[in-house]
Amino acid sequence: MNENVIETHGLTVYYGRHRGILDVDLQVHRGEVFGFLGPNGAGKTTTMRALLDIIHPSRGRAAIFGLDCQRDGVAIRRRIGYVPGELAFYPTLTGHQYLDQIELLRGQRSDPAYRRELLERLALDTSRRTREYSSGNRKKLGLVAALMCKPDLLILDEPTGGLDPLVEQTVLQLVREARQEGRTVFFSSHILSEVQAVCDRVGIIREGCLIAVERVDKLTAQPFYRLRLSFAELPEPEAFNIPGVVEVHRADHTVRLEVRDNLPDVMQVAARYGITDIETQPITLEEVFLAYYGNGGQNHAAGNA
Repeated sequence: MNENVIETHGLTVYYGRHRGILDVDLQVHRGEVFGFLGPNGAGKTTTMRALLDIIHPSRGRAAIFGLDCQRDGVAIRRRIGYVPGELAFYPTLTGHQYLDQIELLRGQRSDPAYRRELLERLALDTSRRTREYSSGNRKKLGLVAALMCKPDLLILDEPTGGLDPLVEQTVLQLVREARQEGRTVFFSSHILSEVQAVCDRVGIIREGCLIAVERVDKLTAQPFYRLRLSFAELPEPEAFNIPGVVEVHRADHTVRLEVRDNLPDVMQVAARYGITDIETQPITLEEVFLAYYGNGGQNHAAGNA
């Protein structure tokens, strides 16, 4: 059995002379949540639409479940749940009628109990016509439509956009549950904290080029300690002039340090001034992301894909 649910080789899309994506080589493993990161216009949605055969690639190839995305698109889509970034509905249908239509088009009935559970967890009333829905309720309806048949692959384009924080957490939990059941999730977002919360690996796309693919825990692994120390007596400015130590900031009775080496020496010096509090501050995925964009993508890691 192929362990790659999604596989692309040299996938390229041009819109006239404008480049959408260029030579994207990507593998998404079975049973993982793969985060696809990048700002608006970076190529996230273009990649998803090429995978779903909504747009045709200019060159390269893409496969899902080992099937060619262009030649076998109908068979592939029967096994996929998709939430686009922008949703459109038949305005005269109720939410309930729309979900029935989706099941009819898929040729697959959902478990009625699971469908009701999704509606309850997302707090969605399907008795109203879709034209009466707010943007948040439209997103909820799209999520239920994608999730209710428990597809083998979920492709989610900014799935929490327009949702309140409590519902966002419910969506992230639904993503975790899909992974626990052995299903695969391709998760596009620019909200870095939620990607860090649910994704196993992440790809960073910049100006249509995939510049990094790495495990989230490895990307955010700390090559140094970031310490915030509070003191009864503020140390002299030169107190932490220790090899491998950088003082980042000081204010009131607090000093922030980045410590790459000689941590015991740091603590010995700090103890002289009466430590009242100590806090370690982790590196976030957002800082990693900004580093990739800030240096023009020089930390190129796409070869690790």
